Amino acid sequence: MNPSDSLPPTDAEVPRRDPVPLVVPPVTLEGTAVRLVPLSTAHVPALTALCEPELFAHFSRVLRTEADVADYVAVALRAADAGTERPFAICEQESGDVVGTTRFLEIQRDFRTLEIGSTWLGRRVWRSRVNTECKYLLLRHAFETLSVMRVQLKTDRRNERSRAAIARLGATFEGILRNHMLVRGGIVRDSAYYSVLDTEWPAVKQRLSGLLARE
Repeated sequence: MNPSDSLPPTDAEVPRRDPVPLVVPPVTLEGTAVRLVPLSTAHVPALTALCEPELFAHFSRVLRTEADVADYVAVALRAADAGTERPFAICEQESGDVVGTTRFLEIQRDFRTLEIGSTWLGRRVWRSRVNTECKYLLLRHAFETLSVMRVQLKTDRRNERSRAAIARLGATFEGILRNHMLVRGGIVRDSAYYSVLDTEWPAVKQRLSGLLARE
């Protein structure tokens, strides 16, 4: 082995990004089938109508009542005010109906990274293009407008449907964070982590565009 192979990289060889603080303002994202609009208390009744216990089988809490959803939205809006999250309601373009919610979270202002998550959809739009298009719109906005360097996605290790959906997007599996959190009254959850980097976005974008064209 060449002795130089074991030497740490010099500063000139280490990847760099401009250290500009990440700011994520409210925005509406328009797609073909869906429109993502800033979440508000006005969306509580429509979201409540979608709630079924099965939707939240792998979530930290189960939303059943309008009071549950109102609290869920209030927590998201407080996080938005703090600058750590940016929640959306997912609306169908054709009907205008609210069909779910998603958000940017874990917004790291100094590190220019964030997570896409807290996504849940009404059963009617499962296995449609809605989730794929939501992820496409969020990823495109993150990389092309916000100039983030990394987008993270995570899910319960046991949630095979969600893990398959994330892998289908072209995200890279990074590993399992064991005993990551307690959910639904004390159940221990391991979390599966995935990511997309800014350098990987062009290929992921092409992949998602192909998926959407077929759907």
